Parts: sequence; C-alpha cells; structure tokens
Amino acid sequence: MPDLISVSIVSHGQAELAARLFDDLRAQKPTGIEVILTLNIDEALPFDPDSFPFSVKTIRNASPRGFATNHNAAFELADGNFFCVLNPDIRVTADPFLALIKELRNPAVGAVAPLILDTDGAIEDSARPFPTLSSLVCKALGAEPKRYYEIGDESISPDWIGGMFMLLRRDAFAAVGGFDARYHLYYEDVDLCARLRLAGYDIRLVPSASVVHLARRQSRRDIRYLLWHLCSMTRYILSGTRRKVEKAAAR
Repeated sequence: MPDLISVSIVSHGQAELAARLFDDLRAQKPTGIEVILTLNIDEALPFDPDSFPFSVKTIRNASPRGFATNHNAAFELADGNFFCVLNPDIRVTADPFLALIKELRNPAVGAVAPLILDTDGAIEDSARPFPTLSSLVCKALGAEPKRYYEIGDESISPDWIGGMFMLLRRDAFAAVGGFDARYHLYYEDVDLCARLRLAGYDIRLVPSASVVHLARRQSRRDIRYLLWHLCSMTRYILSGTRRKVEKAAAR
C-alpha cells in the first residue's frame, strides 16, 4: 500500500491560523496525506473542508479537551501508516515530509521532527535532553547548565522532540498507547518520547526539513497555562516513566 500521512491539527479558537496551514499544505502538494481537524471550542471555519486536494475529517468537541486526549481521538480516526501531530501555528514553506519519512523507513525509529524555526529564522529549542529533578531545580534558581544539542546537517538523536510537529510511525504510537491523557497540556511530548525510548524506539531530529513556528508561550501570559505547565511538570518528575528512563540512561 502507498504511504499515507494522517495529520492531526487541534484548533482552540485558531481557525484562521489553521486556514493558513491548510493553504501551506495545499501549496506544497505533499503526496498521500489526510487531515483530521479537531475544533476544541465552537468556532466557524473560514474555509470549506471539501475544497482541498486531500481528505479533511472534522471533529467538533462539545467541551474543550486536553492536547493528549484530542490527538489520541484523532488517531482513532486516522487511516495512515504515519501519524503527524501538528500545531495550527506552524507554517510550512517547503515539504518536510519526504526527508522525515525517509528517516522513519528505519523500523527502529519511532518518531521524527523537522528543525523548528521562529519567525526570525532562529532555531527553537524543540529538541532537548530529558528534564531531571536536578536540571529543573537549577533552572528555577537561574543556574541551568547548557543542555542543548549542536545542530548540523545530519540528523541527531535527542531525548525528546516537541509536540508542535512530530511525525510518528503508526505502529510505534500504538505500541506505547499514544499520549498519556493525564497530561492536559505540556510534557505529554516528553512523556511520549520517554515511553517510546523505553520501548526500544529511537527519536530523530532531521535538520534537512524545517518549518516555522509562530507561537508565543502561553504559560508566560495566562495563569491557567502556567498552572497546567506546573502540574504536568510535577506529574512527569514524580512518574515511574521518568525514573525508568533515567535508570536506562545510566546503564
């Protein structure tokens, strides 16, 4: 069967951004994609879902749900052998999927991501080592050591990749049970990558593919997002997954 990428996009009052992303996808003419668009709150669409050269499935939530729950629900509707988690505030200026799928041809690789750039072209820190209790304490004290990766031309294997754009093998996502829905927002990507690694899968960042991220960090501007961030961080730090992945890394 030919490859099919199921792209999951969740809009929380971001239909205008989603419309631009849909136009980007149409302009790049990627082969073999379908889009599952989740409207997390009631909003009108500024476009006709049937006007695109790819299938668009729409989910309208009766009440808002978390990041993990929404993407897990989209996965249940997905027909593709690859599953892409994509934020509506991503802009796609060149087809990233060819290079990413090439990396995923290796069955040992469970998830990949392109280089994430901000609107000025600077590289965002979307691929990092796993957070540890000591690294978070140092960060809180303003003494966080450099824990980032050197980016060159070749793909690298970071501990985790950000959920604004990740492409996964369907079988890998299913094997670990998808996202942990107990993470309402934040750290669900860290937790997923940790469980993928514990299951024996590699995680790759592919610099030959890149996209632009328009986001501003909500947790710096809205107390709800700050609380969700703190709750998710605490959940991960106290989790057995964190302890297992640190123990595995120490071997």
